[in-house]
Amino acid sequence: MIVGLLGIAMLASPLTATMYLPLLPALSKYYRVSMQAINLTITIYIIFQAVAPLLLASTSDYFGRRPIYLCTFALYTVACLGLALNTTSYGALLVLRAIQSLGASAILSVSYGTVADISVTAERGKFLGLLLTAANVGTSIGPVFGGLIVYKSGSFRWAFWALVVFGAFMLIALALVLPETARNVVGNGKIRDRRWNQPIWTLLREHCNKKSRSNTLPEVENEPTHRVKLTSPIASLRVIFYADTCLIIWIGSSFYALWYCIQASIPSIYKGQYSFNALQTGLAYLPGSVGVILGMYFSGKAIDYNYKHTARKLGLRIDKVKGDDLAEFPIEDARTKGCAYLLVLSLGIMVGYGWSVQKGVHVAAPLIFQFAQGLLSTWICQCYSILLVDGFPQTPSTAATAGNMTRCVLSAIAVAVLEPFVHAVGYGWFMAFLGLLTGIGGLLAQVVLRKWGRRWRNARTKETEESQSNRAGAVA
Repeated sequence: MIVGLLGIAMLASPLTATMYLPLLPALSKYYRVSMQAINLTITIYIIFQAVAPLLLASTSDYFGRRPIYLCTFALYTVACLGLALNTTSYGALLVLRAIQSLGASAILSVSYGTVADISVTAERGKFLGLLLTAANVGTSIGPVFGGLIVYKSGSFRWAFWALVVFGAFMLIALALVLPETARNVVGNGKIRDRRWNQPIWTLLREHCNKKSRSNTLPEVENEPTHRVKLTSPIASLRVIFYADTCLIIWIGSSFYALWYCIQASIPSIYKGQYSFNALQTGLAYLPGSVGVILGMYFSGKAIDYNYKHTARKLGLRIDKVKGDDLAEFPIEDARTKGCAYLLVLSLGIMVGYGWSVQKGVHVAAPLIFQFAQGLLSTWICQCYSILLVDGFPQTPSTAATAGNMTRCVLSAIAVAVLEPFVHAVGYGWFMAFLGLLTGIGGLLAQVVLRKWGRRWRNARTKETEESQSNRAGAVA
């Protein structure tokens, strides 16, 4: 239930981002600004995708996941309402897109924390695969939905009203049934959280059936444990600069930025090169989106299989109750098994995609390349995102935030230079450059990570434990 509900909740970020893309020409015309100015609203959205988890995800490791979900969805819904009502101001469009991103974007990092709360390492790929597969349906339906709205109504405003309805629905659903899962707050589920943070459905059921109170969790265990120290946003920044996590984050973030460039360039390519209308442009997102969904689903299964295969090879027994001690387990090898082939294949696909667009070949060619690259980029991002969370079992949302922040910053930079770069060298050389940067750069980073990653991870963990022990001794 938790995974299904959060899968729908995570539609907010991809749906909001991708549904907006087919609206760009209509927004440019309505607000009487250039396409470069409208592209700035995408850059601002990506920037706040990085800022939101930085501010909120670490807080969720301490106070719990549920309050963050409710607050961010309330903010998101209000921002969507403002966008729907904004009739004249380009400045208001910029501000409201920033608030909209702030509300939608923390959900991803916090959801990684929730999955870490309810699953052991050996099954984490399956849970995240299901959750992210559901979430990336938004990547598929968003552009089609946005293009259909503009094509049928001639106006972009109904797209924002649809997001208002979605945000309000999810806010109510989460308030009604989503339980708190943060182990820092409710342990393994046997500790009752404070009454104000319990699902409304649970409170109503207890109120209507007070005689069954003896069957509920004991009232004596009703205080959060807070065994983890509340960390500042700087904690997520620190994660980026550890040797092992720096390489992990680079690979995942570079492929996220690569895919964002492909998504952002689709309106210009298909409207300019192939004379697509708004609806057809929206439909052009579908092949890549299908690749993303398949990549999410199959990579989750492959990641868990690789983990179990590595454990069997080493003669280790998998603990599905308490989870495994990763200090002596080559988790870097298990999570990245087979990724070298994907990195090389991605390079070839990007070269083919860029030059097929540059030469104006039949539209089927770039659409097929989009499908393949969507699958590969997602598979690679998934492997390294889970590996990042594995290295920080006590603060998974903080670690996920570091990855999210970095990939958003890289994506913002990539989108900002997209138009000038393409105008200077063309799509062929631009996509080939992205392929080389991510494919060869990722391959080198993976070789180093597999050779020294476990040593660096254990050294980092030991240093952190000694630091915490010293602080505890000083307080005592």
